[in-house]
Amino acid sequence: MPFSTLHTSTDDGVLTVVFDNPPVNVLGATTMRELRDLLLPLREDPSVKVIVFESANPEFFLAHVDMNILDQRDVLEELAAAAPEGVNVFQAVGELLRHQPQVSIVKLAGKARGGGAEFVAAADMAFAATETAGLGQVEALMGITPGGGATQYLRDRVGRNRALEIVLTGQLFDAPTAAAYGWINRAVPAAQLDEYVAEVARTIAALAPGVVAAAKRALPPTDFGSALVVEDEAWASLVGLPAAQQLMAAALEAGAQTPEGERDIESLLRKVSASVLNGQ
Repeated sequence: MPFSTLHTSTDDGVLTVVFDNPPVNVLGATTMRELRDLLLPLREDPSVKVIVFESANPEFFLAHVDMNILDQRDVLEELAAAAPEGVNVFQAVGELLRHQPQVSIVKLAGKARGGGAEFVAAADMAFAATETAGLGQVEALMGITPGGGATQYLRDRVGRNRALEIVLTGQLFDAPTAAAYGWINRAVPAAQLDEYVAEVARTIAALAPGVVAAAKRALPPTDFGSALVVEDEAWASLVGLPAAQQLMAAALEAGAQTPEGERDIESLLRKVSASVLNGQ
C-alpha cells in the first residue's frame, strides 16, 4: 500500500517504518490515517514479529501534532468516525499501537515532542541516542494539556510525580534522563543506536513461534478506560479557549513547525506565552 508520509521495508520478520513528513515530521491527520491503514492489516500478518519506527529526519522523530491539523478536517472526521468508543482521534493512534500483536520499537535519534512523545510512550520499547535525542510534552506552553494519551502513558511509565513534572514544565528531557525516569528503555550512544536496535529486533523476530504472542498476552498493556475520557475532557476544555488559540497562532507566526523554530521550541513557546498572556 503506497503512503505519502511513511516508508516501509521488511526483513526477516522485522518491519521498519520511517516517518517522512518534511520539514519537521509533524503528526498530521494524513500520517495518523496512514498509521491506521498500516497497523490494522498487520494484526492479521503473523510473518511480521517486530515493528521498528524511525525518522527520515535525523533532527525530528515526530515534532508534535500539526498545529494546522484543522485544515484536514475531512480526514479528521473520517478518523473520528472510525475511532473506538471512548477515545479521541489522537488517543486512537496510541491505543492502536499499544494493542498491536507485534512488538513495537521506537528508534529515537532526534526530538519527539507533544504527540510525537506520546507515540514514543505508546510503543512497547524505545531506545534513544544519548547525545541527540530528546522528549518533551510541550502542550502546557500552548495553553492546553496532552490529549493523545500522555497523561496516562506517562503515569504508567514514570509515576505521577514525574508525569506532572513532564506535563507542567514543558521541558525537553535528554535521553539519559528519560531512561532514568523510565520514559524509554535506555539511552545508547548515537553511533551505536542503529546496530543496537537492529540486534534487539533481530533477536525478538528470531524467537520460536508463539513466544512473542505469549509474552504480550502475559504482559498486556494497561487498560486506561475512563481515564482516557477524563484526559480528553481536560484537553477539550482548554483547546478552544482564546488563550490557547492565540498561543498556537502566535507560535506558528514565530516560527513553529520550521526547522529553526523547532530546534528549541520550548524557548520559542515560552517567549510567545509571555507576550500573549501579558498582553491580555
